[in-house]
Amino acid sequence: MSEAPRRRLSDKMPSSPTLIGVGTVVVGNLECEGDLVVGGSVQGDSVVRGAFSLFDTARWVGRVEAKLAVIAGELDGELHVIEKLEIRKSARIRGMVSARSVAVAQGAVIEGDLSVTSGADVVRYDEKRRP
Repeated sequence: MSEAPRRRLSDKMPSSPTLIGVGTVVVGNLECEGDLVVGGSVQGDSVVRGAFSLFDTARWVGRVEAKLAVIAGELDGELHVIEKLEIRKSARIRGMVSARSVAVAQGAVIEGDLSVTSGADVVRYDEKRRP
């Protein structure tokens, strides 16, 4: 049997990321060689060489650079994504955002600058599946 198609960016994330769980508070800078999944609260800057996932329970204050990103929580600061950025309907972003390609769900809030570095249009979609 073949695997089901993986359309959402979060479906493509590897199985062993670094995890900051719900209720955890981190103050300081992080550097991740792989993926980073955040369910708690972080105040600091980070370089993520894999995928960055900010759950709807999460809050990030600071700067993040990542290869790929899925944002469902609250981010205050800067987000620079090398490849694809998916912004879910529960996302609340305040600050500067840039990515090669961007998909934004109806209901997401972005207060600040949004830059698509490839020059492509922002893809807007209705989020039908649960996060």
